Amino acid sequence: MMSGAPISRGRLHTDDEAGFVLVAVLWILAALAALASIYSTYAIQTGSASHILDDRVQAEASIRGGIEMTVLRQLSAPEKARPSQGGFTLRIGHTGVAVRFRSEAARIDLNAAPPDLLAGIFAAIGVDSSQAKSYADRIVGWRTKPDSNAGDSEANLYATSRSPYPPRQGPFNSSLELGLVLGLPTPVVERVLPFVTVFSGQSGIDVESADRTVLAALPGMTPEIMKAVLKARASAPDDQEALLSKLGPVRSRATLGGSKALRSSVDVEFDNGRRVHAEVVFRLRDGEGEPYDILSWRDDFDGPTPIAWDPGR
Repeated sequence: MMSGAPISRGRLHTDDEAGFVLVAVLWILAALAALASIYSTYAIQTGSASHILDDRVQAEASIRGGIEMTVLRQLSAPEKARPSQGGFTLRIGHTGVAVRFRSEAARIDLNAAPPDLLAGIFAAIGVDSSQAKSYADRIVGWRTKPDSNAGDSEANLYATSRSPYPPRQGPFNSSLELGLVLGLPTPVVERVLPFVTVFSGQSGIDVESADRTVLAALPGMTPEIMKAVLKARASAPDDQEALLSKLGPVRSRATLGGSKALRSSVDVEFDNGRRVHAEVVFRLRDGEGEPYDILSWRDDFDGPTPIAWDPGR
């Protein structure tokens, strides 16, 4: 038999209120903890974003500084004495900057090159000769305005092939348009992109600075001529006449310098070890006003930048 004083309704009511208050306090503490966590995450992300923004501003300033130093060096020399390639390093703020540059005429211009040179670059990367000629024909067809009296055979070819778009029938705006040209496989486009341009305006290539693959595209190029040209470039880089004499029958598509467009590969290294790579194409302007125009700019903040020029080639 149990004994003791009965529990009053007032006491039960007080205990219920205390429990409710305790639960409310716990909920408030949990909410505050959640808010603190959210604020902490926000603060970290904001700080990180601010740091990335600071890095980007510094990287862009360093890249532009490297470009402007290249422009200064080029414009300080007489036009005919300007080097078609070169490199240097400098210090800008909290970064070390390494710059390499090369004449854009070291690449084959998709808008100016004749069909045999276009076919040559495809053959140089391993495409068989008949297919290389077909690819060259499609490039010419893409960039050429049709003759109103002869009909539009190129557009008809695209329509027959059920292509979702017609040919541009005007100049390439970008080398990346190669991926739209009828019949060019993506792997072939990817392999040829480092050797073509839309910025040089030259029908030939600069044999002083073009790499082996581009030199191999010259119609009539043989292993013997290639060996002689590379030897002449290495032993007497300033003797242009000696270089031209080694070309023999392939001389018709060869130039020496001649393009005001240059491509710079710029590597920026921060003091904290972070690296940023950029590839910038710019055109020199002799005369009044701005000394150069930016034609193309790509850096690692846009995504990893492919290194399109290996000076060891």
